[in-house]
Amino acid sequence: MSRTSKKAAAQARRARIEEMRRADQARERRNRIITITLSAVIVAGLVGWGGYALNKADEKDEQQAAVAKKPVRGERTWAKKELTQNHVEGTVDYPMDPPVGGDHHQAWMTCDGSVYTKPVPNENAVHSLEHGAVWVTYNDKAADADVKTLGDKVSRTPYTLMSPNDDQSGPIMLSAWGRQLSVDKASDPRVEQFFTKYVQGAQTPEPGAACSGGLTGA
Repeated sequence: MSRTSKKAAAQARRARIEEMRRADQARERRNRIITITLSAVIVAGLVGWGGYALNKADEKDEQQAAVAKKPVRGERTWAKKELTQNHVEGTVDYPMDPPVGGDHHQAWMTCDGSVYTKPVPNENAVHSLEHGAVWVTYNDKAADADVKTLGDKVSRTPYTLMSPNDDQSGPIMLSAWGRQLSVDKASDPRVEQFFTKYVQGAQTPEPGAACSGGLTGA
């Protein structure tokens, strides 16, 4: 091969190498652009979703605050001065059934979403109400489906407990400290309102007190 041919071949190789280098650089630029674009889209999506989630959380808080301000239609209430808070031994003669406050045993019923299938002592359940629990009770007039629905709801809700009570007047009754509501069905919208308003609500004499670690049976 002549010197001229060798020189031409070398130039051709350099040209191919340069062309390959430019192609690689172009590919790298495209990849960078794609990566940056995707990152920007992801960040924008996260920011948008975060803003949406915050707005939804704010809306939920506002709705719960609004519910907490509204009275529960048909509920009975007792003034604080009517409900003493002494620790006592033995049974207490409460003026309402189930009781919504008053003197009680020093041990509370565990009320961390606790569903009891047998009646629980009033004196221990009242102590749970003092800690901000909502107590759901029912008698044999309540439909089995409603009992199951309420049991599922209680089991998902801290600071609640549920038990049968054959002596109460209504099929389903919800009690908090100084508050009580009687309903016929679990689907009554006031059930949700009662939970929202009174689980660790403003009526609680000892907010933040434990609902776990108490008694777990009669």
